[in-house]
Formats: sequence, C-alpha cells, structure tokens
Amino acid sequence: MKKVLFIALILTVIYSCKNETKSKDAQLIEAEVTEEATLLKGNFVYYDGAAVLQTANEIYGVLVTEKMQELNKKAETFKTEPTDMVQVEIKGKITNQKNDKILWENKVEIVEILSVKPVSKEENNVVKLGKE
Repeated sequence: MKKVLFIALILTVIYSCKNETKSKDAQLIEAEVTEEATLLKGNFVYYDGAAVLQTANEIYGVLVTEKMQELNKKAETFKTEPTDMVQVEIKGKITNQKNDKILWENKVEIVEILSVKPVSKEENNVVKLGKE
C-alpha cells in the first residue's frame, strides 16, 4: 500500500511540474511575439507632424517616437523638398490599435533603422506644383 501511495505522490508531483513548465513556456513565447520586430522596406516621408511608410503592399502610419525622429534626421540629408520620400529599411512593431492622430489602419513603431537612401529618379514620379 505504501508503494502505491508513493508512486501516486511522485506522479502527482511530476504532473504538476509539467503543467507549471508549460505555462512558463507559453509566457516566454508570448513575450517573444510581443517584442518581435518585422523587417519593412519602403518609402518614408515625415511632413507637418505626420509620418508614413509605403511598402510594396501596404501603407503604414508611423508612430512619432525618438527612433522616428532619428530616421527623419537621416532622411533630411537626401531630401530636396520637405515632402520628398526616401527609401528606408527598418525593423518595427506593427499594430492595428486605434490612435487619435494616426488614422491609417496599420501603424508601425520603429525599433531599429537599418538603412536610409534616396529614392531613385525613376521611382520619384511626383508631380510638383509651383515655381520651377
């Protein structure tokens, strides 16, 4: 009888440890997903307090943060007009949460700036109005 109780006790402890490990693993995976950054390549513009990133498939409103300000400073060196776009490669956190200032459905918070370069003249087909 003691052996049966001892085996039952050991099985209970092992089963409890497995459940605890699973919940800790689930928490770790959840933390990685929330902190995961997505690689995005596209054209970036910041003008009059609004920032936009246009990729080949999507348009993102860019959250105004210190990293976005840093990206804008790097982009300024390639611009001739305040509304000019620059090609960027960033890592960012994508969200669909509502924001009072950014009305785009998809928003991105810049986590890391990988590269900034001017848009090629062939891609820069913007019609400019005014003096020329």
